[in-house]
Amino acid sequence: MDESSKRHLLDKDRQFVWHPFTQMKDYAEKDHLLIEKADGVFLYDADGNRYYDTISSWWVNVHGHGHPRIKRAIAGQLDSMDHVMFSGLTHPTGIELAEKLTEIVPAGLSHVFYSDNGSTAVEVAVKMSFQYWQQIGEKQKTKFVFLENSYHGDTIGAVSVGGVEMYHSLFKPLLFDAYRIPSPNVHIWPDQTEQGADACVKRALNEAEKLFREKHGEIAAVIVEPMIQAAGGMIIYPAEYLRRLRELCTRYRIHLIADEVAVGFGRTGRMFGCNHAGISPDLICLSKGLTAGVIPLAATLCTDEIYMAFYDDYETLKTFFHGHSFTGNPVAAAVALESLSIFNDERVLERVQETSAVLSERLRRLESHEHAGRIRSLGMVGAFDLLADKSSGRSFDSRERTGNKVYWEGLKEGLILRPLGDTIYFWLPLAVTSEQVIDITERTERVLHRMRL
Repeated sequence: MDESSKRHLLDKDRQFVWHPFTQMKDYAEKDHLLIEKADGVFLYDADGNRYYDTISSWWVNVHGHGHPRIKRAIAGQLDSMDHVMFSGLTHPTGIELAEKLTEIVPAGLSHVFYSDNGSTAVEVAVKMSFQYWQQIGEKQKTKFVFLENSYHGDTIGAVSVGGVEMYHSLFKPLLFDAYRIPSPNVHIWPDQTEQGADACVKRALNEAEKLFREKHGEIAAVIVEPMIQAAGGMIIYPAEYLRRLRELCTRYRIHLIADEVAVGFGRTGRMFGCNHAGISPDLICLSKGLTAGVIPLAATLCTDEIYMAFYDDYETLKTFFHGHSFTGNPVAAAVALESLSIFNDERVLERVQETSAVLSERLRRLESHEHAGRIRSLGMVGAFDLLADKSSGRSFDSRERTGNKVYWEGLKEGLILRPLGDTIYFWLPLAVTSEQVIDITERTERVLHRMRL
C-alpha cells in the first residue's frame, strides 16, 4: 500500500473507529497496526512487514488464514443460498452441522441451538438452564455459580457469571446475583509440587461442595471453562478438578455448563477441553474455532432431558423464546462443516500432538530468563508471567505496563504478542509447524533479552 493511502486510512481509523478492549487515548499519537493481508499463520501490514499471528486473531483461527477449502466452501454455499431465517425454515448445512456436532461433542449432548458468538452461546445456556428448572416445577433454582478469574463474554448475562474484576466490576449494578467459587489456580499456589497442585484443587473443590451442600436447592447451574481459564490469565488447571466438579453437580442436581468457546476445536490437544477429564456436561457452548475463525457462528448443545422440558403443546408456553437474526446462517454452517472435514482429512489433532510437545519444550527454555515465570502450556496454548521477582512471585507495578511494552517490542520481531496484563501467551493456530513454533519462541527470547527481561 502506498504511504498516502495508508495515512488516509489510519487517520480515518483514529477519527471514526472505537476498538475493543482498547484505551483509545493510547493511540492519540501512534497508529494501530494496519493489516492488509492474512495468509496461513501470518499477517502482513500495509508496509509489507510479516507477523506471526501467535494469538490466532483473538483465539479463533484454526487452519491458518485463507485455507483454500474454506474459501471454496463459502463460494459454493453462496451459489445456492446466502441467508434465510431459521424459525419455521431450515436448510441442509444447518441440519448436517447439527448432526455432526452431536457426533463429536462429549456423549449425551443431542440437541443444537445456534446463535452467532460466544457471549450469546453462554446466554442461551444460562437461559435454558433457568427455564428448565422453572418448567419442571423447581422454581427456586434460579442462581448460577462461576469461578473467580472466569470470563464468559461481554453481554450482561455472560458478565453476570464472569470473575475478572477489571472487565466486570463496573457493571455490577446491571448484573444478576451469582455465587463465586475459588479458581483451581495452581500457578500461584505456594507449593509448586504435584502434591501442591493436588492441594490447590482439593481446596477449590471443597469450597464448591460447601456451597452446593448449603445452596443446591436454589442453584440452577455452574459454568466453567474446561482446562484453561483464558482471559483470566491463561490459568491451566488439572483435569481432576473437572472430574470432581462433574461428580458434585450430579450429586447435588446442578447443571454443568461447559464454556468451550475458546478451548474447543483442538486448542488443548483434544477436540474439546472436557475430553481431558472424560466428562460430559449438561450444556456446552461453542463458537470461535467452530468456523475455523473465518465467520461468526455459535452453538449451544444440551441433553435430551433439558430439551424435553421445553417439548410440549404451544399453549403451555414452554417454548424457548430466544433467537438471533443470523441463527444457523447457511454460509457459516457450510464453513463449519468444511472445517470439521479438514480436521479429519489433514489429521489435525495428530499433528497437534507433535507441535504441542515442541511448544512445551521450547517454553521451558524461558525458565532461564530472570523475569519469566510460571511457565505453562496445554496443547497449542502456552503462557508465562512477567515477574519483578521470580523467587517471591512479586509482580511488576501495573503502572509500568510491562506486558504492553513486550507487545510493542514483539512487533519488531514479527510477532503479535497481545498480553493479558503481564501475562504473555501463545494461542497458536493449529496449522503452525514445529519449525514455526521454534522460530516464534526464539523471536520471543530475543524480545526478552532486548528488554532485559
